[in-house]
Amino acid sequence: MHEHGGADGPAEGGGPPDADGADGAGGADDAGGWGTAARATLHCLTGCAFGEILGLVIGTAFAWHNLPTMVTAIALAFVFGYSLTLYAVLRAGLGVSAAVKVALTADTVSIVVMEAVDNSVVALVPGALDAQLTDLLFWGSLALSFVIAFVVTTPVNRWMIGRGRGHAVLHPYH
Repeated sequence: MHEHGGADGPAEGGGPPDADGADGAGGADDAGGWGTAARATLHCLTGCAFGEILGLVIGTAFAWHNLPTMVTAIALAFVFGYSLTLYAVLRAGLGVSAAVKVALTADTVSIVVMEAVDNSVVALVPGALDAQLTDLLFWGSLALSFVIAFVVTTPVNRWMIGRGRGHAVLHPYH
């Protein structure tokens, strides 16, 4: 797998690492920069949100208690989060075994952070866990949780990408 540098050497963009280890080149591809991190986070958020919403809708529709609903939502967030990456790297010609390894390497930390933050936000909003699908509180707390999760996860992804980890392992397959 191709790494983009980090604390031990220059990143692919050509510039020396910044004080935080990210590529200092500021090149057009933004390797290790905020734009790349935001795109990686949005990619993660897309899969996570789809799985999360589906899990919450299933649990709410079947009147499950909070714990099985949250477990289902989190499990589906991981499934859909990994699936988006698997689809992309399989289309790029990678075999299934290698694609699974790339997806796990690229997405695990991002999905864990995203899920921890967005589920914590929903749990902390009074009444959100008991809201129904027809309640504005259900959708409002979920939207708020995704925004906060994006804001928290983007710097994590930037840090990882700047060190050749996380979504940086996907760059050879784009």
